[in-house]
Amino acid sequence: MNNKKLKFLLIHPEISRTKYNFVGVIENECLELEYISSVLKERDYEIHIYDGQIEKIDVPTKIKEINPDVVYVCGRTRQENFMLEYCEEAKKFNSNILTIIGGLHAQLSYERMYKDCVDYILTTFDIFKILDMVDYSINKKKIKLENVDGICYKRDNVWIKNESKPFDINELPLPDRTYFYEHPNNYRYLELEHSAWVRTAYCCPYHCKFCHRNRMNCGKYVYRDIEDVVNEISKIKTDNIYIVDDDFLFNEERLKNFISLIKQKKVNKKYICYGRSDFIVQNEETMRELKDIGLYYVLVGLEAINDNNLTKYNKKSNVNNNIKSIDICNKYGINIMGMFIVDLDFESKDFKLLYKWIKNHNLKHVAISIFTPEFGIETYDMYRDRIITDNPSHWDYLHVVAKPSKMSVKKYYLNYYMLLIKLFLKGKKEGVYDFIDYGDYIKSFIVNMFKSKRRNDHE
Repeated sequence: MNNKKLKFLLIHPEISRTKYNFVGVIENECLELEYISSVLKERDYEIHIYDGQIEKIDVPTKIKEINPDVVYVCGRTRQENFMLEYCEEAKKFNSNILTIIGGLHAQLSYERMYKDCVDYILTTFDIFKILDMVDYSINKKKIKLENVDGICYKRDNVWIKNESKPFDINELPLPDRTYFYEHPNNYRYLELEHSAWVRTAYCCPYHCKFCHRNRMNCGKYVYRDIEDVVNEISKIKTDNIYIVDDDFLFNEERLKNFISLIKQKKVNKKYICYGRSDFIVQNEETMRELKDIGLYYVLVGLEAINDNNLTKYNKKSNVNNNIKSIDICNKYGINIMGMFIVDLDFESKDFKLLYKWIKNHNLKHVAISIFTPEFGIETYDMYRDRIITDNPSHWDYLHVVAKPSKMSVKKYYLNYYMLLIKLFLKGKKEGVYDFIDYGDYIKSFIVNMFKSKRRNDHE
């Protein structure tokens, strides 16, 4: 087959099929697909991207429209049902379509994708392996699949998993942002519209117990040359940059170089990034300098309001750091998004104490997640006997997936939604997120409070 005629459909699934999925509030650029597009276009393949967050037609219709040779789908745990569904739809349309699943979920939970409708699973950030899959299966080149690391494949209907190896992020080309530019009214982080994703590192250098991000890339933290990062940012045609590293505020010297280069190149943009409270406290002057070059939001995993829970989560920080980090960000006008976990050992009073703490410490932007034992790491095994659902769509940090220890599931949800309603009312009073229809969200929370049964998101 002529390589130039090969057609690829690269799919980023919808988040959910419920009304309240935060699309229009937070929409993430399909950065992984844009990197893959760059790699494939080097061979003059025909590339089509489908983003379920914003497309108006469904995947089966898109498959019929494109008639692809290869369908690649990536996603997170909560999108597992959709990823498998899309592969089934591709095979239903044409059994010869090569189907590949990749993304974060596949790296640790690849066995969950061992299905007849899937041909390959990519368990590494090394997207160049897609070329090997295509060369072997379609271009009929003499490749020994057993020598291709970071993939799962079938031989005689038996799945084989090849060892994954850490990937150097510096080997990636610049992403092909054609699709991003074609949708100027999408891809936002709250009020920052048309926010471009930029990744400067793979993996997380910390080891919080509840998180699986430090297991990505075989647990090896790798980062890009910071001058290359700034050069990329300077060329992106948008005013808002979302740096999506698991923790961008990590290496002080690297950040100083970032600040210096941004100033030197006269780049004028707003930035969103992740950081830790202890770094903010220990590097106040760096935070001030980051604000001067455009840092707008810093997303900080505060997680808890007591040191016992922070120790339980292996956070390696403390509540005093949490409080000081809020004060420092407020001092310099940086919007700090405080991210908290409501623990499965919470009592009703703990939900109330969390709201009181947030209010007392003048924290305006808040995200509240339900503790979720992640697939593929030891916390799942620790909570295995308490798991109450097998639906991966519920691994969205908004569902109870393991039984609470101090109350019923229904009462836990009641406390959780009461907390969210109070925080929404607080935010409305303070003028936060004015672009959100508060009434719509609060109404949905009230409805969810009194649900006796929760339907699967993929219904």
